[in-house]
Amino acid sequence: MSGSTLPRRALGRLLRDLRIDAGKSRLAAGLAIEVSKQTVGRVEDGIPARVSTAQFKDLLNFYGADQDSSAEVLGLLQEVRAIKGDPSSGWWRAYSDVVNPHFDHFMSLEQACSRLTGFHLTLLPGLLQTPAYRRWIMSTTDPYISAVDIDRHLELISRRQQRLAEDPDFSLEVLLSESVLRHQVGGRGTMAEQLLHLADIGSLPNVSIRVIPFDAGAHIGLVVQSFTLFEFPSLRASRTAEPPVVFVEGFTGALFLEDEGVIERHKTAVAALREVALSDDATRGLVQKIAKEYAS
Repeated sequence: MSGSTLPRRALGRLLRDLRIDAGKSRLAAGLAIEVSKQTVGRVEDGIPARVSTAQFKDLLNFYGADQDSSAEVLGLLQEVRAIKGDPSSGWWRAYSDVVNPHFDHFMSLEQACSRLTGFHLTLLPGLLQTPAYRRWIMSTTDPYISAVDIDRHLELISRRQQRLAEDPDFSLEVLLSESVLRHQVGGRGTMAEQLLHLADIGSLPNVSIRVIPFDAGAHIGLVVQSFTLFEFPSLRASRTAEPPVVFVEGFTGALFLEDEGVIERHKTAVAALREVALSDDATRGLVQKIAKEYAS
């Protein structure tokens, strides 16, 4: 999945909607801007095609698109081209030299999604990590990392976390194995601080944190590896939302999964995990209890 897949896919869907609303065929659209109907189809399917900005504008005029729709199309077109050719686009790209190569794709999805659902077996996700917790992960992953690069990592994490408090349209649901709370990442003091932070951030109205306790018995989480599910808002009122994406990360690489069947399997897994997870309030109680154990 390239870094520009998401906006390119959104651009194609919006253009398809505009064409259908205008009662035009792909052939008619192609003739209007002097390209083949196959080229129009490639654009609508989110596949790269040779179409100039001027041709996109002509297409919008042909569809009779209103000002808002035209601005949205041209904005998405600019984003597609920025992601493809401009390494400075997207605020997180300033940190590209200190993160994994796949992180640009991950951040493009994280910033565009309206809902993020994660299941985690061993470690907390970045959006929930304290600086000390993150510092241990970085120093363990790369024992030779410089103090400057650690500071930049921490700055990046902090900027990502701002969205939790500043964007009421963004929701985060995290399902955690109890083992995440029990692994002593960075030592007992680090974990005590981290779990108190976890209890606090879980009280935000757009954040849900639920733990699957050890005594939940056998459940699908025992055979499903950690994953993140990104879901996206509709492009416009009454329009279909962008298809979800699942992210799975391993020690040496990462996968971005878009197949509809794979997405549905992960959604089914999320539903099953919710059935065995503690409530938000019960989770907060457990988290606070373990934090006290670490602090004692």
